Amino acid sequence: MPLDAKQATQLKRFGANVRRERLRRGVTQEKLGESAELNPRTIQKIEAGDTNILVTTVIRIQRALRCSWERLLGKS
Repeated sequence: MPLDAKQATQLKRFGANVRRERLRRGVTQEKLGESAELNPRTIQKIEAGDTNILVTTVIRIQRALRCSWERLLGKS
């Protein structure tokens, strides 16, 4: 099922937050992928807001970045 405009905006915001937190920590997409057990290309797609991800993937990213939920899910 295609995403509606609100869902697409939420994915873009989440991706921007992941990117911001990754850069804030000086971590490459490759290193984040390794820490979260994800392919670096998946990290690229997430940061671009181009892929709808599972909650378990969000948890892996949150743990790898060691940041709060609010920083990932809040407004960018």
